[in-house]
Amino acid sequence: MKEIIAVIRMDRMNRTKKALTEAGVDAFFAQECQGRGKGLVNSQLLEGAESGIEEAAEMLGEKGRLYPKRMVTVVVADDEVGDVVETIIETNRTGRPGDGKVFVMDIPDAARVRTGETGTKSIQ
Repeated sequence: MKEIIAVIRMDRMNRTKKALTEAGVDAFFAQECQGRGKGLVNSQLLEGAESGIEEAAEMLGEKGRLYPKRMVTVVVADDEVGDVVETIIETNRTGRPGDGKVFVMDIPDAARVRTGETGTKSIQ
């Protein structure tokens, strides 16, 4: 099993939900979050701002801003990963900075609380 975490634009959530459902993925989690990519942030200014140096914070300006995002989490069988990742990317790609990221991690086991099923059966 794999856990797929996608950080996407807020305005792409409904499209992503529809695309995942059409791809056969009905179960997933979504939560609001904030974040930003590397962009053009000067790391020295960022370190200075984080340590409380006002001048650095002022020079950083909007580049240090956190943007509202959605984080979508899906757990799927290993053979579904490629299709799910492709669906997420196709649905969220605009070609502009801020389109998001997709992370894939191993899940050694899972259990469905209601039935006690474990492994892949617990996510089907």
